[in-house]
Amino acid sequence: MSKPLQVAVIGTGFIGPVHIEAIRRAGAEVIGVLGSSHEKSLACAQRMRVPRAYVNLQELLADAGIQVVHVASPNRAHFEQVRECLAAGKHVLCEKPLAMNSRESAQLVELARSTDLACGVNYNIRYYPLCIEARARRSSGQLGNVFHVTGSYAQDWLFHATDFNWRVLSDQGGLLRAVADIGTHWLDLVQSITGLAVEAVCADLQTVHASRHCPPVGGRETFSGQDKPQHDSSATTIDTEDYGAILLRFRGGARGVLWVSQVTAGYKNCLRFEIAGSQQTLAWNSECPDRLWTGKRDQPNQLLTRDPALLAPEAARFTSYPGGHNEGFPDSFKQLFIDFYGAIGEGSFLSQPTFPTFEDGHREILICEAILQSARQHRWMEVAD
Repeated sequence: MSKPLQVAVIGTGFIGPVHIEAIRRAGAEVIGVLGSSHEKSLACAQRMRVPRAYVNLQELLADAGIQVVHVASPNRAHFEQVRECLAAGKHVLCEKPLAMNSRESAQLVELARSTDLACGVNYNIRYYPLCIEARARRSSGQLGNVFHVTGSYAQDWLFHATDFNWRVLSDQGGLLRAVADIGTHWLDLVQSITGLAVEAVCADLQTVHASRHCPPVGGRETFSGQDKPQHDSSATTIDTEDYGAILLRFRGGARGVLWVSQVTAGYKNCLRFEIAGSQQTLAWNSECPDRLWTGKRDQPNQLLTRDPALLAPEAARFTSYPGGHNEGFPDSFKQLFIDFYGAIGEGSFLSQPTFPTFEDGHREILICEAILQSARQHRWMEVAD
């Protein structure tokens, strides 16, 4: 039996511990964790039972035992941290966005190409079994030619003007927020399923809360549920969008519509898509992830409940439990990590990567930049190559 990969995680907020749990379930060993302060590193290491709490990135990179680094820090830190990890010879799996802009992400793509390292981006929603099933049906011709795609990604964790997080600040998270934070998951998923690339966009963006109340020290962790502000909170001007509506044109002629919102009451984390093809329609909802709806014109509609015995082989491969035993959000991370680590073990990550790559991450940033320019100029905008 080969020795498990040894992994370090950068980031101790909402998503860092999600990575730690999934890494262990994927069969790797979490050796250390790095937060934005040594106090946060120590607290996370103790809470998650991780052996090492690094003082800084240099200490992490000097740890010769670490083979893979998961970058789950705030967006503004991704570029420098990923670049230094690659320079130190570590495989990297980065949270999206890969960088703050396409200039940075293009540099990381070129750097990745110059190494013999696995370089992935954590678009985990691809790894829900029924999303893989939808892709398999498209690949086998069951879907037919894609006519159009519609869908949304809705949340309500920023519903109140008193909801505050570093993500709402453009210098911390980027010029786009709702679109870049959750919309890119939808865009990556739909392009992965259909095999089609977005070539042009027409976007309208809305900032519902022009100011938000920032607690005296920092914000609150994502999805922490702390809805009420601390005393003496100050108003902060917000220049990132709470909502966006986007028309899409895909290469080959298919059309699409996407809307995203982080202020839609009642939706906690709901991604939906409908893909209308010449043979059938496929529809899926992340809040009911074990069901895939198939719509037909001349036959009865069908509702497939996730069961590895009923799925295409490529989807069954990423299904761990029998039918009726739900698989959800944490499992999608585990399955992506299994794929990523498996590619490292097989050495196939350079020639035939099956996981979301830096190229995918770069492409999503190019789409986001086109969306932002479209909204500002009130016209269709081509996505840069």
